[in-house]
Amino acid sequence: MQTLEERARRYATKAHAEAGQRRKYTDEPYIVHPAAVAELVRSVTDDEVMLTAAWLHDTVEDTDTTLNDIESHFGVEVAQLVAMLTDGAQPQAKNRAMRKAAHFRHTAEASPDAQTIKLADIIDNTRSIIHYDASFARIYLVEKRVQITLLKDGNRELWQQASAIIEQGIRQLSEPPYNIPADWFTRQAARYV
Repeated sequence: MQTLEERARRYATKAHAEAGQRRKYTDEPYIVHPAAVAELVRSVTDDEVMLTAAWLHDTVEDTDTTLNDIESHFGVEVAQLVAMLTDGAQPQAKNRAMRKAAHFRHTAEASPDAQTIKLADIIDNTRSIIHYDASFARIYLVEKRVQITLLKDGNRELWQQASAIIEQGIRQLSEPPYNIPADWFTRQAARYV
């Protein structure tokens, strides 16, 4: 019999494939991202509900899957974690900064388990952003720097990894060939508070 996590892996693989979703910069099947997030979560816990939610964390946001689907297949606890991780529509938000600020508040109110999964998500998404898109990385790294300040209830080890990778990226962008002044990142962060 399959474990809950194995069922989630299969479900997420199928949902992301049916949505035609691929990784933005590498064109790899999208499931490589939830797999990496699950492995980062596994590095700090063996909690099956958290690992299951890690596999499913983007399904409601990026596929036809609903929270009701998650609950019926994986139970209330998993559905609650996925809901805490899902970036809902923000029709009142007039720009990206407002949308992101609303999402940051949403994840700040999430449980420690959901914050841990979110930290793993940030780590994986940040690993090579500069390599693939230095222009977008400027904004993305500012956003993630702001967001992790609100994720203090997540796993400390993953928080430190996320912080280190964000700060490393900002340092890279401050040096040649990018030469973005370090204070630019601080000024941009004020837009999200």
